[in-house]
Amino acid sequence: MESSPPDRLAVLAYLQDLQQRICTALEVVDGRARFSSETWQREDGGGGTSKILSHGKLFEKAGVGFSHVMGTGLPASATTERPELAGSSFEAMGVSLVFHPLNPHVPTTHMNVRFFIATKEGCEPIWWFGGGFDLTPFYPYEEDVLHWHRTAQSACAPFGSEIYPELKAWCDRYFYLKHRQETRGVGGLFFDDLNRWPFPLSFDLMKSVGDHFLPAYLPLVEKRKDTAYGQHERDFQLYRRGRYVEFNLVYDRGTLFGLQSGGRTESILMSLPPLVSWVYDWKPQPGSAEASLYDRYLKPQNWLALIDDK
Repeated sequence: MESSPPDRLAVLAYLQDLQQRICTALEVVDGRARFSSETWQREDGGGGTSKILSHGKLFEKAGVGFSHVMGTGLPASATTERPELAGSSFEAMGVSLVFHPLNPHVPTTHMNVRFFIATKEGCEPIWWFGGGFDLTPFYPYEEDVLHWHRTAQSACAPFGSEIYPELKAWCDRYFYLKHRQETRGVGGLFFDDLNRWPFPLSFDLMKSVGDHFLPAYLPLVEKRKDTAYGQHERDFQLYRRGRYVEFNLVYDRGTLFGLQSGGRTESILMSLPPLVSWVYDWKPQPGSAEASLYDRYLKPQNWLALIDDK
């Protein structure tokens, strides 16, 4: 790894631009709603900008948050893989988003890219990147899942043929609800603690993930936004949204980091859906479209192998 310090300002500029690009693109595809914007300050240092779109033509709720915070002690959620950094001062910046479409045939999605620097007295600063994107359909279409993973593979391709399988498998492990014994959706990419390469190459991977999100997601929105649905599909969507809430509040390291670091609660929890339901011991009817989600899609598998077989 090179001895020159990481370019914080370049990362900061990229993240702020990414937030704006994504918000602009989503307003165009929604066609009606606009993002509200709120800038906030954190008492212990730093702040951010939360952008929220509500009651859109296509999106019931969409949140795109940018944060740049610093503090004197890394929270436990940020030192899970690096316990030696406990107690370090830190600087963290990132963009995180979750989109909750109205139409149950349009999948929910999440994306996050982030950068950390930790400093401990008497030691050189340590930096790392993290991020990824994942897809949570309620009524999945195989061609959509293949497009999603094909685009994820393209994001990783410049960095070695082994990177996509590694980040895809990491995503499958991370977005797994142990208490439900199912994945949150059909996966995508996930990585954390990335500093195996020099700073410029590591930064390039983070940027590639961020830049491939819209090409991965927007074609799915365009393809499914006019698909007819009724109350039955809407009820199932609200039920499955409960899994999203369970994961974010029980397992998600980003949510835990925000809460443990004294972040702004409204911004941390903006990923939660506006409406959700839980039904006691619900089971899908055998052979139904809902059963297909459980039987076919909520388990880790090599999606791109399906492309090779066709």
